[in-house]
Amino acid sequence: MTDDIAIKPLSTSDLSRPSTAFMRYCEEELERRKNNGEEFDESAFLEAMQLAMSRLEMLEDEELAP
Repeated sequence: MTDDIAIKPLSTSDLSRPSTAFMRYCEEELERRKNNGEEFDESAFLEAMQLAMSRLEMLEDEELAP
């Protein structure tokens, strides 16, 4: 059962920007949900993902501003 779960380590570039790691997670989660055979509202997922990405990127940009 645990053989089915693959944990992918984050690269150092992913750790420097949370939005990068979040985007990768969302892409993998989107594929998982689309392929699991259950009902799934892809447009709602994508809208929520975009809202979260916008906020994360704004916060990251604020941290980088002088």
